[in-house]
Amino acid sequence: MEPTTITILVFISACLVVLGVYQLKNAEEQLVAHRMQRVSAKQVKEKLARMHNKEEHTDFWRRLLANSSQLLLARRLGRKVEKQLTESDIPLRGEEFVVIVAASGITAGTFFSLITMNVLTGLMAAIASSLLPFLFVRTAHARRVTKLNAQIGDALSIMSNSLRSGFSFLQAMDMVRRELPDPISKEFSRTFREINLGTSTEEALQNLVHRVNSEDMELIVTAVMIQRQVGGNLAEVLDNIGKTIRERIRIKGEIKTLTAQGRISGIIIGFLPVVLAVIMTGLNPEYIMTLFTSEVGRLMLLAAIGGELLGILLIKRIVNIQV
Repeated sequence: MEPTTITILVFISACLVVLGVYQLKNAEEQLVAHRMQRVSAKQVKEKLARMHNKEEHTDFWRRLLANSSQLLLARRLGRKVEKQLTESDIPLRGEEFVVIVAASGITAGTFFSLITMNVLTGLMAAIASSLLPFLFVRTAHARRVTKLNAQIGDALSIMSNSLRSGFSFLQAMDMVRRELPDPISKEFSRTFREINLGTSTEEALQNLVHRVNSEDMELIVTAVMIQRQVGGNLAEVLDNIGKTIRERIRIKGEIKTLTAQGRISGIIIGFLPVVLAVIMTGLNPEYIMTLFTSEVGRLMLLAAIGGELLGILLIKRIVNIQV
């Protein structure tokens, strides 16, 4: 056998020996990795299946809600609450919200009518249940505006510093939407996308004001639009507005602290009759049911509810000080 052939065979044998030793050394690790891959793949498949089932379940209710919202009355009423839903960042159309309100009212009215065997009680329960979604929307809007107003000071600081660094106004907005959390990041992202899709800056900023419905944001947009028309140092303007907004937030915090006693009094006055009614219903149902079964009791109940609402509104008007 020639020396060249022997050399090639020895080289191949050495390579095979090295590969075999390496394979034996890593066989256990490869087996563990293979098992982990199988388990992970199984878990991923199960997770995807659960997500698919959940999406199908959600799509079913969304389709049912969408079909119900095609009624003409729901469309007309939906247009009036569409703006409130947008301001509250609730992912529902106006007609869908109207269907939810109607469904909750009908369900509560039927349930309490069957329990008390009284149509007036069911009607009162239906009215109260129909008002709850509007109360939820109003609370969500107030909470979102409060959170957004608390972020405006930081947003103005970022924008003014960006403008001083040589960035344009759009780049400063982009910086805010990337640095700050929701809800201001989401709103600035919408405005930024509108501008990139061809909407004028003024119109996009006006849409931002309409979506947010915040006095502080309206002040900022007004200042920016005036500066774009007449010129000036926008960074300095934003700094001044930021100082004003921070001072307003500080004063509102002090007012909230000083009026805490009045607000707590309103909460106690509002919930005390309800709590007493629940306790009396558990202790002596026949005694409390007189309010629902007799004519005088129902009139007293209506008068009590009216007095409760009037007291809550008066206390709210007293402690609600505009800054």
